[in-house]
Amino acid sequence: MRPLGGRVALVTGASRGIGAAVAEALLAAGARVVRVSRTLTPAEGYVDLPSDLTDPRQVDDLASRLAEGAGVPEIVVSNAGGFLLRPLAETTVADFDVQIAINLRAPFALARALIPRMRAAGGGSYITIGSVADHVGFPDNAAYAASKYGLRGLHETLAAEYRGSGVRLTLVSPGPTDTAIWGPFDPDHREGFPSRAQMLRPSDVADAVLFAATRPPHVLIDWLRLGPA
Repeated sequence: MRPLGGRVALVTGASRGIGAAVAEALLAAGARVVRVSRTLTPAEGYVDLPSDLTDPRQVDDLASRLAEGAGVPEIVVSNAGGFLLRPLAETTVADFDVQIAINLRAPFALARALIPRMRAAGGGSYITIGSVADHVGFPDNAAYAASKYGLRGLHETLAAEYRGSGVRLTLVSPGPTDTAIWGPFDPDHREGFPSRAQMLRPSDVADAVLFAATRPPHVLIDWLRLGPA
């Protein structure tokens, strides 16, 4: 028997990278997976709800479409995000605003739209994908790290606010992971960075998400940190 048989799971940023791997893992575990991204290539077995999470109106509409269709999810993986690697002097306020919009404001809007509904429906597992940069400072990371540190603060606050409600909140903070976001930055030839061959794979992060999502209801995985060996 598959551990998530029949449960509704929603994954944001599901079109590629970590989000795509998480969606695949949850589907294989038996969940009915709703994929959310700005654009999605149709694939068998998924329910797709294209949405731009930086637009609060689209987030509210997403919650309504869920209620009318697949139903309130028992598992949410808030994964959508962006990445920027740039020295402070070259990072504009507009660059900073983009990172905050996708990495912090959008997860806040999603949490606000879904967690109260999950509590009213009886609970579930709400998993946020953070980063090693949500607890460690690195050069050239000011805008990205500010957004991710904020995301960890959001997680910790909501974990306290919803403790005992039936909604279990988990933060998964992976180290460098070999996805397309590294393409413009060429870490293989950048001092101080692991090569792409040394990085985590998206499936490693998906395994951590699946572990958290399949714990018994009395078990809370508050924070999972993982990185290359």
